[in-house]
Amino acid sequence: MKSIKNMTLAAILIALGIVIPMLMPKLVIGPASYTPASHVPVFVAMFVSPAVAVAVVLGTAWGFLISTTPVIAMRALSHIVFALLGSLYIQKNRQKLSDKKTMLKFNIIIGLIHASVECISVLPFYFSGSMAQNIYQSGFFYSIIVLIGFGGFIHSLVDFFIAEKVVDRLPLKPKA
Repeated sequence: MKSIKNMTLAAILIALGIVIPMLMPKLVIGPASYTPASHVPVFVAMFVSPAVAVAVVLGTAWGFLISTTPVIAMRALSHIVFALLGSLYIQKNRQKLSDKKTMLKFNIIIGLIHASVECISVLPFYFSGSMAQNIYQSGFFYSIIVLIGFGGFIHSLVDFFIAEKVVDRLPLKPKA
């Protein structure tokens, strides 16, 4: 029964992860793209199980591949790192996360990992010269570090906060 429940949750979260970027407004400042709530399905999946988190990342990355650029799809695929690490941590420390300070620290750490792997995922595109000319004119620091790194970190923090509110309403973690 649990595996059917997890498969169903994964399917719903993948569907949401594909639909949210299609319906929500996007702010695209190449190579960065900010879609409100686009990470929420992945963050919620982290609270279900590592397998569900990985499935949702793979499904949502596919959704980004069919609806955006390869750079943005690769950034979505990079979510597998923070989603798996975060889910493994949640699985072993679920009780600790009922504390607001611990949850905030967790959000910050996941946000740092998230932004870092997104920056790394863009490097092959940047250094191969396959990105838009305006990105190179803006420079590496602004395009990669500021837009993808810092912007991605803030985006991650906000989306995790939204996901935390969703998870609080679902029977996925113990109440404080």
